[in-house]
Amino acid sequence: MKRIHASLFALIALLFGISSALAGSVLKTMQTRGQLVCGVSTGVAGFSAADSQGKWQGLDVDVCRAIAAAVLGSAEKVKFVPLNAQQRFTALQSGEIDLLARNTSFTLSRDASLGLHMTAITYYDGQGFMVSSKSKIKNAKQLKGQTVCVQSGTTSEKNLSDYSRANQLAIKPVVFDKFEAANSAYFAGRCLAYSTDVSGLASVRNKQAKSSAEHVILPELISKEPLGPMLRRGDDEWLAIVKWVIYGLIEAEELGITQANLVSQKTGSDPAVQRLLGGGDDLGKLLGLDKDWLARALAAVGNYGEVFERNLGPKSAIGLPRGVNRLWSQGGLLYAPPLR
Repeated sequence: MKRIHASLFALIALLFGISSALAGSVLKTMQTRGQLVCGVSTGVAGFSAADSQGKWQGLDVDVCRAIAAAVLGSAEKVKFVPLNAQQRFTALQSGEIDLLARNTSFTLSRDASLGLHMTAITYYDGQGFMVSSKSKIKNAKQLKGQTVCVQSGTTSEKNLSDYSRANQLAIKPVVFDKFEAANSAYFAGRCLAYSTDVSGLASVRNKQAKSSAEHVILPELISKEPLGPMLRRGDDEWLAIVKWVIYGLIEAEELGITQANLVSQKTGSDPAVQRLLGGGDDLGKLLGLDKDWLARALAAVGNYGEVFERNLGPKSAIGLPRGVNRLWSQGGLLYAPPLR
């Protein structure tokens, strides 16, 4: 019995040692490398796309920059790796990237079967349809028996099949491996409609349509698509950092902290503001960071509202309403747990 107990204790110690070795490994690797390696899309305007000068722009890009600023001291210490839908999870699982921030939907199967962690939702989306205004189609039920372009290896493909079956529409999916191929096929007239996340449809329309008025996004949403970064399991410290940087951007908007007033807010008297900006309780110590971690992130990209407006909002090229991505206090779904 003593030998059994000794063996059990040895096994527990071994497992604990392995767990301890894994904990914090991404943070330490990043700090040694001096760079965050962030997996992004191959080009979805508003989320992650390179501009004419080759500089990456978008909501997902800003999340990566905010994390790099918090952890490494500079928003420029990021390497962006463009990945298609088929490559994204393998790249994360293999350690090619530290973080996947690629307009990826959170689902049970992805959370439970890929060895990956969902973090925090950065955008609430839903799948829809886009058609040419010349088609005169006003709602999704009019797509019965029609061809619809969709990308393979995505939730969009499965959602389209489920919606067609549930509503007895006999939709004919035309499937493409790459996002760009699906875009081109739709605009070439190979499909009557195109189906993906509504934000993606707005991005594609902005990028490839001669005029946004020529293509209509139908009113129906056929799915829930909560989007956000994902990372590998086994590193709780890294998971906490990513989540709380995102929550910090949301909380800062609620407290009225912006890029413009950040310096003046640091000398204010609001305890909640001081906690976020490093003037009160040292929250960074709990994450393995210094006290100014969130102040650096906010200085780099602004609060969540600023990130949204710059990349996706009504005054941006994409022109999406804030909608359900408003703060909870303004009737939306965005809600950050208390930073304290």
